[in-house]
Amino acid sequence: MGIRTRNRANNVNADGTPLTLGASVQPVKDDVTALALREATNESSAAFNLPNTFIDTFSDDTNLGTQTDVDRVSGHMTTHVTAIDEFVSDADTLALLHMNGANAGTVFTDSSSHNRTITRRNQPTTTTGEKKFGSASAFFDGSDDSLSMPDSGDWIFGTNDFTFETWIYMDTNTGSEVVELLGQAKTNSTDQGGAWSWHITANAGNKQGLSVYQRNSTTTADDFTFASGTALSLSTWHHIAVTRDGGTIRFYLNGVQDNSVSMPSSSGGNLFTGALAGDLWISKRSYTDSYGMLDGQLDEMRISNNCRYTSGTTFTPNERTTSTATGTLIQSANTVDVAKTKVAGTMLYKDGIGTGVIGTDLKIYFSCDNGSNWTEAVSYDTITPVYSTGVKQVRLGETTCTSGTGVIYKAVWANQADTTKETQLHGIGINY
Repeated sequence: MGIRTRNRANNVNADGTPLTLGASVQPVKDDVTALALREATNESSAAFNLPNTFIDTFSDDTNLGTQTDVDRVSGHMTTHVTAIDEFVSDADTLALLHMNGANAGTVFTDSSSHNRTITRRNQPTTTTGEKKFGSASAFFDGSDDSLSMPDSGDWIFGTNDFTFETWIYMDTNTGSEVVELLGQAKTNSTDQGGAWSWHITANAGNKQGLSVYQRNSTTTADDFTFASGTALSLSTWHHIAVTRDGGTIRFYLNGVQDNSVSMPSSSGGNLFTGALAGDLWISKRSYTDSYGMLDGQLDEMRISNNCRYTSGTTFTPNERTTSTATGTLIQSANTVDVAKTKVAGTMLYKDGIGTGVIGTDLKIYFSCDNGSNWTEAVSYDTITPVYSTGVKQVRLGETTCTSGTGVIYKAVWANQADTTKETQLHGIGINY
C-alpha cells in the first residue's frame, strides 16, 4: 500500500518557484520519511500526512505500476516468475521421473538427488508424440511393459507424510483389473508379509485407489483400501496425486481434492512398517507379472517424503515460482502540484538469500517527468537498522532529475538467482 501527500506551501518560494532543499534540510526530511516508513511497516499501513512524500510498504498492489519479472510476496518485492513446467528436485524428492528422451527411446532416468536405477521390463519406451512436459513421456502398451526401481529404506513410509503424483494419459480401459501406478511387496513374487499399491481402479470406475496389505498370513484386519471420487476419462492428460496429510489420506485430480479419508486405527496409522524387499514397480502389480499394466502414457512422476498439498488445498499442478536474474518495478503515476527537479528518500531491503550489493544488485532510479527520463539515486547510505531482523535501511541521496510533475521511482534488480541471491525490497519512501 502506498500513500502520496502534498503540501504546496512548504515546498515553493514566495515567487512560486520550486523550493530547492538545502543540505541541512534534506537529511531531516529523509529522517522524517524513514520514521514514517518504519511506522508504516510496523503497522502494515501507510497513513501518514507528510508534505510531498510517497511511501509504499507493499502490503498490497496499490500504486504498483509496471512489473517486469518481479512479484509482491509476503509484503516485499522480489524477482519472481511463475511457470507451469517440469518438476524440480528438492530435498523432499525421493524419485523424479521426467520420462524425457527420444522417440522410441529406451533410457529412463531418476532426476532426483538419489539417482536411482530405472529398469525396463519388456518394451516401455519414451514417446514424443503424446507428452505433457519436456521432450517425451513414457509409453506402456498395456500388455507387459513396466518399470522398476530397487528396494530402498526410503519406501518405508510408516506414519510419515508422503506424496505420490504423476500425469497420466490412458488410451484404453483394461476393464477387469487395476492399473498399477506404484507398488511394492514383500518380494517380487509374493505379498505374503505385506504390500502396498497406488493404482487406477479400472474394474471399478477408473478412480484412483490406495491399498495396503499388512499381512502376516493369519489376519487381514489391518488391511485397508481407499478410493477417490471421480473417474478418469480416456485420451486426456490428468494430474493425479495421493498424499498422507497427518492422519488423513487425500486424493487429488487436476489440482482439486477428490476425496479424503482418515487412516484406520486398526493399522496403527501406518502405511506400512514392515521390511518389504521387492522392487518398486510402475505399471505392474508388484508381486506378479499377470496384471496391472497401463495402456497409455505417464509423465512427470514424483515421489516425495512430505505432503506437498495440505488440507485439501486447490493448486495448479506443476506450477512453480523461480527467481529471474533481472527484474524491474516502476511506481504507478504520481502527479504533483508543482514541477520538481529534486528527489531523495529511504528504502528498506533484506537479503533473502546471499548478500546483495545495493547499487549493483538492486538500484533505485528517480523520474520527475513520469518515466520519460530516469536518473539513478546519487548515493546509497546505509544507516542504523531500526526494523525487524534482517531488514536494512538505506538513505537515497538527493538526485537531480529532468523537471516535471510526475514524480516516481523505479527499482531494478540484477544478478539474482534461485539458490544464491535474493534481494528483497521491503519498503520505499521518496521526498520531492
